[in-house]
Amino acid sequence: MPRRARVKCGSGIYHIMLRGANRQEIFHDDEDCSRFLDLLHKYKLQTNVKIYGWCLMSNHVHLLLREGNEEISTTMKRIGVSFVLYYNGKYGTSGHLFQDRFRSENVENLRYLLTVVRYIHQNPLKAGIVKRVDEWRWSSSRYYYGICNEGKELLDSTFILGKFSEENIAARERFKEFNESVNQDQCLDDHMAERKLTDIEAREKIKKLLDGIEIAQVKSLPKLKRIEILKKAKQIKGMSQRQLSRILGISRTLISKA
Repeated sequence: MPRRARVKCGSGIYHIMLRGANRQEIFHDDEDCSRFLDLLHKYKLQTNVKIYGWCLMSNHVHLLLREGNEEISTTMKRIGVSFVLYYNGKYGTSGHLFQDRFRSENVENLRYLLTVVRYIHQNPLKAGIVKRVDEWRWSSSRYYYGICNEGKELLDSTFILGKFSEENIAARERFKEFNESVNQDQCLDDHMAERKLTDIEAREKIKKLLDGIEIAQVKSLPKLKRIEILKKAKQIKGMSQRQLSRILGISRTLISKA
């Protein structure tokens, strides 16, 4: 079945999600996250795209962007290709890193614009990773609060903050109250915000997958058999490659290549 063309957004503002192929991790450490944001800034300068929000999770990314001087799909392709080149070079991998096409939804009105910003910032909170949104380093929330000034030129905060007040301090305070309010927001990938497994839960799922093979034996299995198991294990919902590496005693590089 041919893909449907994306519907052009009248406001030019899109909520975008990139996710790893087969839900695999795309960010393994701080350097990976920093590089993605550096690339985002690079193409912001080249294409004049406006950046109203972001959140980097282990296996997916949320972005809130206003289209610049080219189609948003072209800009996203530039960012994706550049990050994959970096990733493959660093980890010695090849092939697909991201799912085929990024997902997107049009943001056509002010109410939904603010809903999406809050949804993006609360992603780590609702996933149970942090207790407060400003504890997550890899989102734009801390930039809106004025906590983080490093790389502040990445965020175009005036547009959103101006919806709360023309005065900067009042705008930040009102935005913070809104951003942290309890809600039932449902946006682009509501079904994707799954809880991470604890190590105990992860071990039980791995044991079930191994069907009699001991966890300690996996790293000594013949290569093809080991790869087969790793491929299946990487598809377990809520389990990160870092967690899988820790439990099996196999390097994340080998797991990523499987």
